[in-house]
Amino acid sequence: MTQMDRRSLWRVGLAAGAAAWLPGTAGAQAWPARPIRLVVPFAAGTTTDLLARILSRHLSQALGQSVVVDNRSGAGGNLGVATVAKSPPDGYTLVLGTSGTHGVNASLYRDQGYDPVRDFAPIMPFVTAPAVLAVGRRLGVTTLAELVALAKQRPGALTFASAGNGTTGHLSQALLDLRAGIQTVHVPYRSGAQAITDLLASQVDAMFYHYLPLVQHFREGSLLPLAVTAPRRAEALAAVPTMQEGGLPDFVVEGWWALYAPAGTPPALIAQLNAAANALLRDPEAIEGLRAQGVAPIGGTPERLQAMTREEVAKWRPIIAAAGIQTD
Repeated sequence: MTQMDRRSLWRVGLAAGAAAWLPGTAGAQAWPARPIRLVVPFAAGTTTDLLARILSRHLSQALGQSVVVDNRSGAGGNLGVATVAKSPPDGYTLVLGTSGTHGVNASLYRDQGYDPVRDFAPIMPFVTAPAVLAVGRRLGVTTLAELVALAKQRPGALTFASAGNGTTGHLSQALLDLRAGIQTVHVPYRSGAQAITDLLASQVDAMFYHYLPLVQHFREGSLLPLAVTAPRRAEALAAVPTMQEGGLPDFVVEGWWALYAPAGTPPALIAQLNAAANALLRDPEAIEGLRAQGVAPIGGTPERLQAMTREEVAKWRPIIAAAGIQTD
């Protein structure tokens, strides 16, 4: 059987399964009978937006119905996610949430406008990406241990850039202070690009950031990677140790993206969406495209995503409280 035949049979099976669920009366149209809206809670051109467009193209083909990306940015992603929480649970409104919108923000904002666990039906954990701790060459350190030692010698002197308050970079810096027993200064920027520019110019000393925009600077030698925040070494930075290998055993920070529907969405629809989304992560070409965005596939069940969401919310509450982090 050819690859084309296998894909055709899979799509027919998926469509047949979807047709088995009839919302309302027996005479209702089979789902999906109209376009599906995939809300992206950040602006066009962001990593979340790019990932959503990869996912939406695949789901459109798999489900035989258009999946349209709808960018609704604001309040750290809360505005877009809140619109989905209040949408009908009929399978026609989804959201590509993140470890921020469905984890960190619960401790950063007094009122998110939604509960990341109670108000959503998890579909599938999609992809993940670690951050990398980068320093300028002029700082004179080559390992995480040397950086920590320097920070202890000069408490409150070393500066860490980030793309803004409450971002992964900011949280990683706060966690480093807590775990290593040091005191550094957080310098928030309006964007990661601005932060990188000042790091290159030695206006700041270090930063935690997604590795993809930093790789070229590592190759040129203008910046030095000290450690990655994932539990395992990143494929693209195989020579760079993890924070755990660098001497901080309780240090893991991973950004992730995941697909959710409003709470109350019928389990049959969740199952169909889960199957369709997981199929993308079995396609070698699709995986290569995702890796080009600097992310790695996760995949799995709604139950796995539910557990990830609960763990992310619980993880950051004590850290954010101890660091006194507040939103702008």
